[in-house]
Amino acid sequence: MGRIKGKNKLLPYFRELQGVSGEAPDVFTQPFDYEAHPWVLQAAQDLQQKISTELDHDFGREGGDTGLGKMMGVLVVRDQQGSLGYLAAYSGRLDDGNQHYGYVPPVFDILDEEGFYRKEEEAITAINHRVIAMEKEAGYLEALAILDSCRQAAAETLASLKLAHKTAKAARNEERSRLQHKEEEDARARLTALDNESARHHYEWKDANRFWKKEVELAENKLREKEGPIFLLKEERRQRSAQLQQKLFEHYTFLNARGEVKSLGQLFDVSENNTPPSGAGECAAPKLLQYAYLHGYQVLAMGEFWWGKTIPSEVRHHGRFYPACKSKCEPILGHMLQGLNVAPRKQPRGPAITVIREDEHLAIISKPHGLLSVPGKGDWDSVSAQVKIRWPEAEGPMMVHRLDMDTSGLMVITKTWQAYHHLQQQFLHHNIRKTYLALLDGEVKESTGTIDLPLRVDLDDRPRQLVCYEHGKPAVSLYKVIGYTNGKTRIHFFPMTGRTHQLRVHAAHHQGLACPIVGDDLYGSPADRLYLQAIGLEFEHPATGERVKVWGKEDF
Repeated sequence: MGRIKGKNKLLPYFRELQGVSGEAPDVFTQPFDYEAHPWVLQAAQDLQQKISTELDHDFGREGGDTGLGKMMGVLVVRDQQGSLGYLAAYSGRLDDGNQHYGYVPPVFDILDEEGFYRKEEEAITAINHRVIAMEKEAGYLEALAILDSCRQAAAETLASLKLAHKTAKAARNEERSRLQHKEEEDARARLTALDNESARHHYEWKDANRFWKKEVELAENKLREKEGPIFLLKEERRQRSAQLQQKLFEHYTFLNARGEVKSLGQLFDVSENNTPPSGAGECAAPKLLQYAYLHGYQVLAMGEFWWGKTIPSEVRHHGRFYPACKSKCEPILGHMLQGLNVAPRKQPRGPAITVIREDEHLAIISKPHGLLSVPGKGDWDSVSAQVKIRWPEAEGPMMVHRLDMDTSGLMVITKTWQAYHHLQQQFLHHNIRKTYLALLDGEVKESTGTIDLPLRVDLDDRPRQLVCYEHGKPAVSLYKVIGYTNGKTRIHFFPMTGRTHQLRVHAAHHQGLACPIVGDDLYGSPADRLYLQAIGLEFEHPATGERVKVWGKEDF
């Protein structure tokens, strides 16, 4: 437990904030997109003046190879008496501890010596030490060495015998070719001897293979006798670790402004092979909100800033404010902020999506050309960003599939984990039918057909794709011509696979239609846009089981 450096007095969690100027915030901070409110700036400045005197942690501000910066957070609140103040927190742990007076405690303290986590962790560690000790015992090591030696001897002996037999076979074949047309008795006798030698080598190989197989099995059985107790301990360790993790997910619970509680397991898609990101729930923002809710504070504004030396793998500058992390905090804060009047995220800078139809399970939207499906470098606007703004309480990733930035058209968006997994499986098993409308530069001769050209990435010119029969992945597209206009073809594509740039390559390649899509600046010629639209979508509704068929409005 941390005390004020050099003093014995314990710091309070609630720190009074005096002499504030300006108006109180109208809405609570949007943690993923904000400019720090003046009251947050004042609280941060007050905390920054005290960090070095309150915490012994080396933040690396003096330079050199030691020290490590931390994300710090402040939450401006009013207490039950109406006094204005702020709470402080740091993300993760400091110096192998996660409780320092003056900084709000963790949501769940896994380092509590009297808690179930540390006690069970000690039991699992004890099992691990026993496993290590047993794997160092002379009997186990001897059995392991005997098995390795036996396997090596078997491999070497059989390889040597195989080579000898192969050499002898080649010599026999050569001798047979010289003797097969001779009628002399000696020649016939020699051919018989060669046949006998071949049979003898055949049985010699079978006997040797059988012998060494038995020897290896005996060595494996002896090792298995030694491994039995070790295996049981490892299985006990695995089961206890899984049970401990599940218990942790259940006990790691988060409040929201409505007083509702959800566990870590409920907020993330937890399964045997899928767990929350490491450190989820240990960032400053969830700590601050949890403490405020538990103690009846009125939350007003929040901000997180980096303090100290930058981590080489990240872009963090000393004293600068940053939004909350998405992978760990977005599901948690999405729950914890419910019941508050939270500032909206900034409106997208690009073209907006259009909702075609929706229910409580999913939505079908139309993506305009020029909009990314997911955020790219330096540009956060995307379908993903817009749907999270439109449906902030939706569960799961929402994005089941993507369209290229230059392609317009229909996309299905999920609002629940159940719908996400159901549709994900439909895409995986090709149970979703998609129809694309395209305008091709040229006239396609055949009105219908199939294009089967395997594709791989051009390693020297990414993201271009190549037709490659040796290393390419299967790519199949069906098509149907709709009509012709001024030397151009309107066409429907029905992709059977979903390779990158599949339709663009299949349209442009000389083994395909030899008519690139109008506006395809990679495989054809630039225009005002790429004339490719996902016009039709058909799938099974994840909740009702009905076959959903949607046809979009042509946008060119």
